[in-house]
Amino acid sequence: MSMKTVGVFTKDFSLYHDIIKGLRKRKVAYVSLSSTRYIPKRIGVILTSQREQPDISLEKTIAVDSLDSVEHAIDYALQKLTGKELYAKVFIGIDPGEHPGIAVVGDDILLQKMQVEDPAAVVHEIKGFLKVYPSKDTCIRIGHGSVITRNRIINSLIPLEVPIEIVDETRTTPAQEKRRCVRDGEAAAAIALLSGGRVQTTLPLELTRGAIKNVQKRSRQLTEGRFSISESTAERVLRGELSLLEAIEQEKKS
Repeated sequence: MSMKTVGVFTKDFSLYHDIIKGLRKRKVAYVSLSSTRYIPKRIGVILTSQREQPDISLEKTIAVDSLDSVEHAIDYALQKLTGKELYAKVFIGIDPGEHPGIAVVGDDILLQKMQVEDPAAVVHEIKGFLKVYPSKDTCIRIGHGSVITRNRIINSLIPLEVPIEIVDETRTTPAQEKRRCVRDGEAAAAIALLSGGRVQTTLPLELTRGAIKNVQKRSRQLTEGRFSISESTAERVLRGELSLLEAIEQEKKS
């Protein structure tokens, strides 16, 4: 049985461009369709627009512009190609940090790994994954690393009402050096496979002296030693009200 392929059909030029760019970035094979009167047998799912979807006879179609991102539409398409409607168990691993890693493991298969821009972006991605990978039993697992970032991420996920576990990730990465280069969700994938302690309630964002000093140190590193932000601004960065770069810009102006 040969694997089916993704088809792309839309007369909306900018949507077409975004879909193709997304597919190429993910190295997903696709076929561009100029019409839907004749759909080749090997097409398993078609990416299209909401407006054109009703005219397509293939049952598996995805209106890309009805989802929150092209990425999630592609996830959905690949999901439909595998023909799997429901997983028994899905674990979502999160490697907390300035650029958190996220990985999704469904029934022991690594389905996804990625790195996001900042901790605030995690909840958006995970909402998408919960839709794309429906499961009888889903659990979010987060590494115990950078405490305040971790707790901020956890607090943003609590409203999703999915069980969250904090995992001791020291067992997953032998050394600190490895940690820095293992990017793009590999650490997150390891975290997804460890069980941890269940989060029962919103976690405190304790601003320890050490954490504040650490942010000030990072502000000096970023400005090559020319500048350090104040403690009160460092606290705002830790609470997620400002990014470090915004904090530096703001303080330079004042």
